[in-house]
Amino acid sequence: MVKKPQPSISMHLLKRVALVLAAATMALHLAACDSMNEENTNTIIQIGAGADHTVGLRADGNVVAVGSNRYGQCDVEGWSGIKAVSVGGYHTAGLCADGTVVAVGWNRFGRCKVEGWSDIVAISAGGTCTVGLRSDGTVVAAGSIGDGESDKPDWDSLVAVSAGSGHIAGLRSDGTVLATGSNRYGECDVEGWSGIVEVAAGSRCTVGLRSDGTVVAVGFNENGQCDVEGWSGIVAISSGSFTVGLRSDGTVVTTGWNGHVQATLEGWTDIVAVSAYNWSIVALRSDGTVVSVGEYSNSERDLSGW
Repeated sequence: MVKKPQPSISMHLLKRVALVLAAATMALHLAACDSMNEENTNTIIQIGAGADHTVGLRADGNVVAVGSNRYGQCDVEGWSGIKAVSVGGYHTAGLCADGTVVAVGWNRFGRCKVEGWSDIVAISAGGTCTVGLRSDGTVVAAGSIGDGESDKPDWDSLVAVSAGSGHIAGLRSDGTVLATGSNRYGECDVEGWSGIVEVAAGSRCTVGLRSDGTVVAVGFNENGQCDVEGWSGIVAISSGSFTVGLRSDGTVVTTGWNGHVQATLEGWTDIVAVSAYNWSIVALRSDGTVVSVGEYSNSERDLSGW
């Protein structure tokens, strides 16, 4: 059977979506900066959830972390000039303003060996690896991507990358998606996807956000973490052992989790960013405060001082 080719998203539309996302991010920064003085440069502008720690990027480029520090994953006190952070299971990565990368935490498989990286524009820390996107659309990786695989994929024309627990996914400029690593549950079966503007690799699943605000997912679905049919108005996604979507109205929806947690999330408003890992969600509100829910101890997500 000859399959009818899927229409690819145009570069013009991708650029428009990118501009909208950039404008939304800038709006958050401006909202934080309008009233900013020397006393409130501590405003959190990005968050990341790990297996048992949480990381926040402040408006001044410094980084804070709370939770288990068994492997040194919270040793970020000396970091400065950071423009993005990403949190893996037991390690933390930071993208510096000059395009280099720093990483601390558990270095099994060499996932923190990012010295020498340059010209990096985006990063993603996964369960066993760290991935960097270069300005030319190619990828560099440290650690094990999955199934013992350690070499970086020979990808190009990428605009985003996401590292999961045993696989990585890359978003191309034409709205299609690539994936490599463990495919035990079909988490890398993304060949037919198109019109994608964001991708999230989770624990044994991969999630894609379409330009129309709907969502697609493949992979392990024992708990319903891939049951995203019917979602709409989604502007951002994240994936752990479940799937979470941020709606345009600042509320949050999840699938693959229990009713108690979903009831908690239904009380969340004014959310501008979400980060999921395993069975935890950390979310950033428009005022720079942070909320969390999930399977962890209070000390691992004590965000009261943020």
